[in-house]
Amino acid sequence: MKRIGIVLFVGWALLQAGAAVLEWLTQLPQAQAKAKAEKKMVLLDFTGSDWCIWCVRLNQEIFSKPEFVEYARTNLVLVEVDFPRKKQLSDQQQKANHALADKYGIQGYPTLIILDSNGEKVGTMGYMQGGPGPFIAALAKLKSK
Repeated sequence: MKRIGIVLFVGWALLQAGAAVLEWLTQLPQAQAKAKAEKKMVLLDFTGSDWCIWCVRLNQEIFSKPEFVEYARTNLVLVEVDFPRKKQLSDQQQKANHALADKYGIQGYPTLIILDSNGEKVGTMGYMQGGPGPFIAALAKLKSK
């Protein structure tokens, strides 16, 4: 009986861990095609994933939470536009990321650019305190525009 309980607990824990995993694309054209086909918004996350404290907090406090994961799976195509200091990106990826940062006039991290399913910019966001609730509400407001 004890083994069954352990097996069930481990299975539940694995499901919970899997529930908080989102697909982050790195190529905007691929994301836009997917967003158009699925009628979703695109969220571009301009981040310094391995050095920017506010970027890390955004991931820990919002992006990794089940509420956001559920909302994102239904409403968003996610794109990470990363500017790391420790991990190495390919030259092609670095050029693509810099081109997007130039296109959208990125001044700091994290900056979130939200596009509609046609690729038109509908808003800009950043780190928000309060967890996923206020963040999702802000995204929903942009979606209703």
